Amino acid sequence: MSQFWLIFGLFGQSFFFMRFLIQWIATEKKKQSVIPTAFWYFSLGGALLLLIYSIYRKDPVFIVGQSIGFIIYIRNLYFIYNNRRIQREKLNIN
Repeated sequence: MSQFWLIFGLFGQSFFFMRFLIQWIATEKKKQSVIPTAFWYFSLGGALLLLIYSIYRKDPVFIVGQSIGFIIYIRNLYFIYNNRRIQREKLNIN
């Protein structure tokens, strides 16, 4: 029965991950984040806390899910700050 719940949990996590994937693809296309910056900081903080918890619990479903999220959160913060830098440079040139 535990094999069933492991597969069920992995399926649930991959289903949950799809919302991030869809948002990530949209962000990559626009090369800018369309979500407030605080969202990404809370995502990083929440992912860190949940990752620590899942490692403590030795839960591979949540370890995988929370680890992958970091890539997306950091990439979006990169786009936010890179776009702000570009905008500042444009203002300094004019």
